[in-house]
Amino acid sequence: MVTAPARGRFITFEGGEGVGKSTQLGLLADALRTEGLTVVTTREPGGSPGAEAIRALLVSGDVDRWDGITEALLHFAARRDHLVKTVWPALERGAWVICDRFADSTLAYQGFGHGLDPDVIASLYRVAVGRFAPDLTLVLDLPVEKGLERAGGRGGVEDRYERMGLGFHQRLRQGFLGIAASNPMRCAVIDATRAPAEVHGDVLATVKARLPLPS
Repeated sequence: MVTAPARGRFITFEGGEGVGKSTQLGLLADALRTEGLTVVTTREPGGSPGAEAIRALLVSGDVDRWDGITEALLHFAARRDHLVKTVWPALERGAWVICDRFADSTLAYQGFGHGLDPDVIASLYRVAVGRFAPDLTLVLDLPVEKGLERAGGRGGVEDRYERMGLGFHQRLRQGFLGIAASNPMRCAVIDATRAPAEVHGDVLATVKARLPLPS
């Protein structure tokens, strides 16, 4: 008799611009692979061909290219394709999926940032995502000015959100902290002001405490 693989785990990294999500995602993926786990790394918006096409519409161009509702609709369209094509199949195979941003970013950016009614976002979540949610969300927290300074040094064309005003980014930070406070069983806030190795130590310890690794 062939035993089906255990369902994998879904871990998300969240936070404002320049907090170090990509770095910490890579470090965590490497650490989990050394534990013998199959790990899939991905990102939002993006992570599947269709979602990557939508990403180009969201992260580049004029700051006022879309209003909050249009942005939310685009994000959830990308998210649905990402889940169907990438995340859910990987979890069914037993892989651990680590994602740079998920639905908390939509609530923070379009909700807290742009003032979109949270009930609208919740309704879109129910339609596109259903009851599915991350097993663990790691919120990297950093003062806004420091994060924007780091983000500004990256260059590239995907800077639409970075160019939004300081007040917008302050609302983002408070939004992420509020989301974490409202969901303590799922979320953990990590101090991202320290060196990457120190932040990674906290990230890995949190993952091992919240999601015991298979023996």
